[in-house]
Amino acid sequence: MSFIKFLGTAGARFVMLKQLRASGGIWFSINSINFIVDPGPCCLLRILKSRPKLKVEKLDGIFLSHKHLDHSCDINLMIEAMTEGGFKKRGIVFSPFDALENDPVILKYLRDFPEKIEVIEEGKNYNLKNLKIEIPVRHKHGVETYGFKLRGENIPVISYISDTAFFPEIIEKYGESDILIINTVLYEKKEGVLHLSLPEAEFIISEIKPKKAILTHFGMTMLKNKIWEKQEEISKKTKTEVIAAYDGMNFEI
Repeated sequence: MSFIKFLGTAGARFVMLKQLRASGGIWFSINSINFIVDPGPCCLLRILKSRPKLKVEKLDGIFLSHKHLDHSCDINLMIEAMTEGGFKKRGIVFSPFDALENDPVILKYLRDFPEKIEVIEEGKNYNLKNLKIEIPVRHKHGVETYGFKLRGENIPVISYISDTAFFPEIIEKYGESDILIINTVLYEKKEGVLHLSLPEAEFIISEIKPKKAILTHFGMTMLKNKIWEKQEEISKKTKTEVIAAYDGMNFEI
């Protein structure tokens, strides 16, 4: 069975710092290939407490969209866990250049633990066993940031739009997505904030027309406005089934 497990759905500083929502990232299990996306604070704890149980020693990869702490805090811990303390050289880490070299968040002593570290770049494709990870475009964010499109045998095209300000090219680059996961921090657009708002996410969904869209990475205004109660309204507006993710949500593919 292939599935996506939302270990945490916290977005932005205050929801993370107060742990109003968990900040553990997203676990993907696709065609028996396991990888974690954006292992923020308490990622390992959320994995170990997950039901059904997730086996961290079965991880095949780690994808880091960018180095901000709510996405990267547990990256070193997860490299240790994936490689069983460095005793089993396994897995691939996908990371932007600046998370490795400019004010790095991945410790140098750990870099020989995985089989490989792939430096991700706009427009390039990477392989994780028989999965293809496409990097469509660099996002508009405060540090080097990327999302991905995931392709594999007998699975829908799954896309992840990480933190970014809205820009028109994002619709073209993430087109043809069957399942679209969007980090949606703001309930209303706020000038100068490099995060997507709900109206912008709705516009992206309406233009791309995926089969399903999942909103996650919620900031304070999304929680105050009880985004989980607005799923049906958003679905009607966008003509797509839209799900507001919650901590521990298991989405079967």
